[in-house]
Amino acid sequence: MADRTENVLFVCTGNSARSILAEGLVNQLGGGEFRGFSAGSQPLGQPNPLAIQTLREHGCDVTDLRSKSWDEFAGPDAPHMDYIFTVCDNAAGEACPLWPGGPVSAHWGIPDPAAVVGSEAERRAAFELAYLQMHARISRFLALPLQTLGREALAEQLADIGRSTN
Repeated sequence: MADRTENVLFVCTGNSARSILAEGLVNQLGGGEFRGFSAGSQPLGQPNPLAIQTLREHGCDVTDLRSKSWDEFAGPDAPHMDYIFTVCDNAAGEACPLWPGGPVSAHWGIPDPAAVVGSEAERRAAFELAYLQMHARISRFLALPLQTLGREALAEQLADIGRSTN
């Protein structure tokens, strides 16, 4: 058990779907040992309603979820981040801010459920799939022996999680 809460930031371009799902999941699954945050390089200003609905359906607290800029987490007064994960390919390719404290980072790209065009059922299914993929990755992350892995081994484990298909 960690002596303090570990902070995890999920970054995506719009901060409306995948990163919001991830923030809600870490806060639910982290058992108080992990605190999730999310941000975007070009935030859309509000979470996608289907992201919020999906999280609610799975019992996640959505009270404090909002779309915000990654600039909130790059300044000297920002919470210290221990881990940063990009969850969309666009954000992974962008020039990210210099994150204070040198957090461990990895890319966990997941297809954008908000980009799905189709019926309400098809769009909801896309959000459910993104939720399940993120749930699997976050569960694997939380199960790692984080306190005993060296930084290089940890980075490799996190990259492996991001390469997984589930």
